[in-house]
Amino acid sequence: MYCFRIKRLLAIAVTLLSLLTGCSLPQVTAEQRIFLNLSLDYLGEYQLPKMKYKDTPVGGLSALAYDRARDRFYVLSDDRSQLAPARFYTFKLALNETGIQNAEIENVTFLKTEDNQTYPKAKLDPEGIALTPQQTVFISSEGVTKEGIPPFLREFDLQTGQQKSSLPIPERYIAATTDDKEEKGIQDNLGFEALTLNPTGTVPAKGEPIRLFTATESALIQDLDPPAKDEQGNPKPQINKCRLLHYYIGDGPPVLIAEHVYPLAPTPEGALAHGLTELLALDQAGHFLSLERSFLGLAGVQAKVYQIATGGATDTSRVVSLKGELSGIQPVKKKLLFDLSEIGIPLDNLEAMALGPRLPDGSQSLILLSDDNFQEQQVTQFLLFKLKTERQSAT
Repeated sequence: MYCFRIKRLLAIAVTLLSLLTGCSLPQVTAEQRIFLNLSLDYLGEYQLPKMKYKDTPVGGLSALAYDRARDRFYVLSDDRSQLAPARFYTFKLALNETGIQNAEIENVTFLKTEDNQTYPKAKLDPEGIALTPQQTVFISSEGVTKEGIPPFLREFDLQTGQQKSSLPIPERYIAATTDDKEEKGIQDNLGFEALTLNPTGTVPAKGEPIRLFTATESALIQDLDPPAKDEQGNPKPQINKCRLLHYYIGDGPPVLIAEHVYPLAPTPEGALAHGLTELLALDQAGHFLSLERSFLGLAGVQAKVYQIATGGATDTSRVVSLKGELSGIQPVKKKLLFDLSEIGIPLDNLEAMALGPRLPDGSQSLILLSDDNFQEQQVTQFLLFKLKTERQSAT
């Protein structure tokens, strides 16, 4: 009897083993465990005509944030209060699956100091904007060292534009003074270009913290590697190391809780400018989109959208310099999502990126925007994409 039971159990075990070995279990790569399964479909372009709105030139549009509750976009001008007071506009975009049909300006809001005064000339360089559920916007000032414009991260009232708070900026980001032994700080006009918040609800939740992320457009001065050449004496591609900052904003004072290395793609040959112009948080798990833009002079503009993941990245907030090999330091992980050269149209100075409303088929829209630098020969260019996402299942 016992022998019969043992034989029966063995038969069952052999059957199960054959079933398992005969099945083709899904193979999940390390990349699939790190990144979301995303794709972008290009839908169309809309060029905003040159115009004025309430005596302000509409140009220099360098950042945008979407208000899902109102179905409106807040679009930041990088005017340093030189053509009109520093400001952001409220836009209504009409879009569908064939592109953006129209862009209408409904309001302009001037940024104001804590004393409720508009900013004087050359006291800020606004480059990033992010909307909070508390009906405020965070604005980043990039910093222009040659003109004495400091980098900052400040919060403003959505309706009045008055400053409400300011985030602490680590000393390593501030330009060197005569008392400093070595050069440090952001490079001129290469500071806090990118700005995003972790996704939150449209209604403020009591005690719900905000996580704010910003990054330098290029490396800090103390992180720059000297130019290198290959064996033939030709310049080697330069990979600049941006710093990505993670702030926690809760009931107490705001705190910088982490900083990571964001490695820029190698500078394209002949590029006059190359940098990280925008970040976009996708979820609470450290997944982002990033926008890198290169200006190649007469050859035009190149731009690429990457997916990045911060999970596992080393906190570099105590690393004085990132020169040389990053021994023991894990940067954020990157994966090319879309090369905009594939859409087959001339690109302008793309600096802004935001998720927009749902498209008629229920899919998520993504909008990129260019800064025309207030130049007649440049354009304000809205590009509409469909963002398709499906999380990879890991077993």
